[in-house]
Amino acid sequence: MKNIETIISGNIVDIVKREIYKGKVFIKNDKIEKIIKCEVVENVYLLPGLVDSHVHIESSMLTPTEFAKIAVKHGTVATISDPHEIANVLGIQGINFMIDDIKDVPFKMFFGAPSCVPATDFETSGYKLNDTDIDKLLSRNDIYYLSEMMNFPGVIYNDKSVISKIESAKKYNKKIDGHAPMLSGKDLEKYIYAGISTDHECSTIIEAEEKLKLGMKIQIREGSAAKNFENLHKLIDKFPNEIMLCSDDIHPDNLVEGHINKLIKKGIDKKIDIFNLLQSATLNPIKHYNLNIGLLQEGNSADLIMIDNLDSFYVLKTIINGNIVYENGHSKIESKNKISINNFNSKTISEEDIIVAAKSKKIRVIEAIDGDLFSNEKICEAKIENECVVPDINNDILKVVVLNRYKIEKPIVGFIYGFGLNHGAIASSIAHDSHNIIAVGADDTSIVRAINTIVNSKGGIVVIDKNEEFVLQLEIAGLMSAKNGNEVAEKYKNIDKKAKNLGSKLSAPFMTLSFMSLLVIPKLKIGDKGLFDGTKFQFTNIFVDDD
Repeated sequence: MKNIETIISGNIVDIVKREIYKGKVFIKNDKIEKIIKCEVVENVYLLPGLVDSHVHIESSMLTPTEFAKIAVKHGTVATISDPHEIANVLGIQGINFMIDDIKDVPFKMFFGAPSCVPATDFETSGYKLNDTDIDKLLSRNDIYYLSEMMNFPGVIYNDKSVISKIESAKKYNKKIDGHAPMLSGKDLEKYIYAGISTDHECSTIIEAEEKLKLGMKIQIREGSAAKNFENLHKLIDKFPNEIMLCSDDIHPDNLVEGHINKLIKKGIDKKIDIFNLLQSATLNPIKHYNLNIGLLQEGNSADLIMIDNLDSFYVLKTIINGNIVYENGHSKIESKNKISINNFNSKTISEEDIIVAAKSKKIRVIEAIDGDLFSNEKICEAKIENECVVPDINNDILKVVVLNRYKIEKPIVGFIYGFGLNHGAIASSIAHDSHNIIAVGADDTSIVRAINTIVNSKGGIVVIDKNEEFVLQLEIAGLMSAKNGNEVAEKYKNIDKKAKNLGSKLSAPFMTLSFMSLLVIPKLKIGDKGLFDGTKFQFTNIFVDDD
């Protein structure tokens, strides 16, 4: 790709001055040299490129370069990227891998220092980043902020290491991202006053408004599992300077379909003020994180998009630093040769390893919720055969198993409701936050086969359907594929269909599965050390005493 020196004409959407006018944009090298108002023939619209204010690139199962290659098709020019997932697997080596992969690629990817690696001490991760590690990361010019502070109890109760990380961010004048689902009242006040500036975990207007009134900025999330735009979109007109848009976790098939532009289209359909809407995806994140991303102003970096109109919002062209990175339906970002790095030390298991001897007639069951990171707790009658608790397919109570992938340990077994499998099993090495192996299935044979397939592949997602198995290998940290983004998206789309063929009605079975081990999100979850009560922040038992 070559830098362009050219003139682009159309209807200029000025987010800063909140006006639309006909004119010409003069681009020289990587900057906007000047903009003039004048009559032009072209009826296209020119506006600043879109920004995803919070995303884990790893959740797309793509490398940063392959993510960018697809994202520019949707008008995305930049992401604020938390490398939390790969850091939990490989520490600083993983963070450096992400930064190096996107280096010299015409896309703006701003990485943070993951604040919680591991997210809790209640699970096993592949690496730990202490406060000294975080200070060194934040001192770097290629690390732009302190990533989501999930350990809100540590903030509230003045945990020495947590406070040290926050103080490091302040020392280097870098923003601190939050993660505080359902936190309220005095605890929320203390969390925010510590310096936490954003939150992307709000699911209701009431929760969001309390945080906004205390000075937080809210990132409205619409990912592959958690979808909050419908509930929160009215905030954009009510608090136009305090709202940003993000995807957080997005799978490759969804990324191919759209990115932040999908939220813009939804907002247009809901008659949100166009300037407020576009500001949430451009000006607000750029100002909040103080990023070098152009806003279609004279002297800015030439980061802009061309769309057909402000109704359909169809992206015709994307320009980053003066480079045309997308036009005529084709991304001009080129794939790279990938270096595979990993951390996988599990061994295969047997069916005997996941037998659950019955200790009572009632069991504590995780209830998965479609489109949500939260889960509930159900107390159910156990199905008992030969003095063992077994899956109860008729009542949608299946086995869920987590296997430590970093060292040889016995698998942890629980039960789960909401997946709807009537046969077979699915498994994944994407299991937030520590990314051990997680599987759910209708019978022990299928579950064990799914887990062992991942062990032998050193990472991936798997569907077991009778005598067939379908695998998407994720050889980079057990999280990402080295293959072309569109190829990964198509393969994921097919394996997602195979999972649904087992009976699941979930919109994204693998994404939902990956969050069943996310211990920092209530209520009931499962990790490699046991069943976990995310409300009380302590382990709990499968069995409930009989009345």
